[in-house]
Amino acid sequence: MSKNIIVTGGLGFIGSNLIELLLKKNYRVLNIDKVSYSSNFYNVKKFKSSKKYEFLKCDIGNTKLKKIFFKFKPICIFNLAAETHVDRSIDDPKQFVKSNIIGVYNLLENFKKFSQRFNSKLIHISTDEVFGDILKGRSSEKYPYQPSSPYAASKAASDHLVSSYVRTYKVPAIITNCSNNYGPKQHPEKLIPKLIYNILNNRPLPIYGKGINSREWIYVKDHCEALFRVFKKGKIGETYNIGSNKNLSNLEVCKNILDVSKKLIKLGDKVKIYFIKDRPGHDMRYALDSKKIKKELKFKPRTNFKTGIKLTFEWYKNNKSYYKYLPKKDILKRLGKND
Repeated sequence: MSKNIIVTGGLGFIGSNLIELLLKKNYRVLNIDKVSYSSNFYNVKKFKSSKKYEFLKCDIGNTKLKKIFFKFKPICIFNLAAETHVDRSIDDPKQFVKSNIIGVYNLLENFKKFSQRFNSKLIHISTDEVFGDILKGRSSEKYPYQPSSPYAASKAASDHLVSSYVRTYKVPAIITNCSNNYGPKQHPEKLIPKLIYNILNNRPLPIYGKGINSREWIYVKDHCEALFRVFKKGKIGETYNIGSNKNLSNLEVCKNILDVSKKLIKLGDKVKIYFIKDRPGHDMRYALDSKKIKKELKFKPRTNFKTGIKLTFEWYKNNKSYYKYLPKKDILKRLGKND
């Protein structure tokens, strides 16, 4: 049986971590990535010369996908190609509609033709943000979608498209909705790597509003293990929430990072928390109910937040050349103010 797998968006944060895991498990991986601002060749330098790894520059909106599928014959496609930054979606929703909706439609059309002839499955990776604000309790897979940002709305639309193709065309697909990821190789426009970048560069630490917005955090390598479990044991047509069941406010996250970094480096005099104007439409709390994946697929995350943050901080500290692959403005510019 073929051990070929396609990962779309494999130059990104979660995609490159997933490829690393798949290569360790002896799969042959084709990484399809359109090479956008959030793609980073530094993320794959560790394995780019592996005989089991191949890279192809291609957008999931490209009609060449069908040809690629038939040539490579993957037993699974993990779709991680997406625009993912809420602040960017506030400034420019069009790109999110193009990638996350039109792109996924094209992916589904081409996968539909391929899967009619070859035994394969599609795992579509989504987000907890499709459920919107969860002020109390936790959102299960049955929870209604109430996205707040253009990003979350575009991901919600892509999930609905995938579900409709499963039902109407019998496309063998599974959807996963994951909580906030953190870990090595994450673009510093996101909260945790931005704070780490600023600590390493003696800059102030910006926190939205009063820092009380709450997120559920999972270490990226745990998320990748969950995705592998879904590929091996998940049921076609099902949706699985992937989370840690642990919530922290943005202020608590920042204090945790400061505690860890103090033990590893000498902090500069400018490293201080300051509060900035909140993001428009900012959800107060995301929280997933992940009982289903725990019960049905026997998955639960292994890495607690303190350990994960230490591993993450050490990675950025030891990989400072990672930042050289990114334009300075993408690291430092404030987006999504909606002024």
